[in-house]
Amino acid sequence: MFFSIIIPLYNRPQEIKELLETLTQQTYKRFEVLVIEDGSVDDAAGIVKSFADKLDIKYFSKPNEGQGFTRNFGFERAKGDYFVVFDSDCLIPEDYLQIVNDSLAANPLDAYGGPDASHPSFTPTQKAISYAMTSPFTTGGIRGNKKGIGQFHPRSFNMGISRKVWETAGGFIITRLGEDIEYSIRIHSLGFKIGLIPEAKVYHKRRTNFYKFYKQLHFFGRARINVYKFFPKELKLVHFFPAAFTLSLIFTVIANIFNWRIALLCNFVLAGIILLIFFHAWWKNKSVKIAFLSIIASFIQLTAYGLGFMQDFWRRVVLKTS
Repeated sequence: MFFSIIIPLYNRPQEIKELLETLTQQTYKRFEVLVIEDGSVDDAAGIVKSFADKLDIKYFSKPNEGQGFTRNFGFERAKGDYFVVFDSDCLIPEDYLQIVNDSLAANPLDAYGGPDASHPSFTPTQKAISYAMTSPFTTGGIRGNKKGIGQFHPRSFNMGISRKVWETAGGFIITRLGEDIEYSIRIHSLGFKIGLIPEAKVYHKRRTNFYKFYKQLHFFGRARINVYKFFPKELKLVHFFPAAFTLSLIFTVIANIFNWRIALLCNFVLAGIILLIFFHAWWKNKSVKIAFLSIIASFIQLTAYGLGFMQDFWRRVVLKTS
């Protein structure tokens, strides 16, 4: 099978260099790489060119449209039997394509997704963020999990589609705010077979500090409501959990000011959640520092997503504004 790897890029030249370096180490060699610069000011033309003798690579530059439409640009120019999409802040294990090729040969899928993990080179903050996005105690636990809730929806940091899917479904119809979830649901609705390849993991850097992580998760919360506008039935009870958690935190603060008896119960529950996250993160990462940072990352994930979700739920669902 021949793969076309499609990577949208926006002002991240150093990240693409690290990603491309990992692609040179792939044990499976039948692939091309398409890097599409999405209106970047700080472009990576020179960096991509430096890999011309190591990879079958093509570089394109276009006006800024967002990651969804930029992936479409790559689909239109790809030669592969299968299109693989990565985010530019990923590192790819050397056996990734071999795992995907073998898995698709044994169990054909029209589209697949894979999980993400933290790399040993990541900073403690990045490892804590990775924990928050993959832990069973946060909503991130449903991503790339064999025991996920409901239909599995590949995410664009690590997903692949067959050429047949592209020819039938077309590409992304929204470019931001949940474009990958909408695309996955639409592929499902057309009767294509989608599955998780649990061994096909990538190392996803995500954000390098908590402020950037907060902004990203607030965006994700808003994106869930954007997907709801296309597919109302896809808004599940689990998607309300971060909002409920956020409201419970606000209630706890108020209780501590006005009613110590209620506050005592709230604080007891909150302490239990904190300890659960701490000891699980400690066990996962074998680091007390990362465990402490994981508490912060988990609370940021839940509250940022919850606030973004509530903001657009109120604005777009309750008030019905665009």
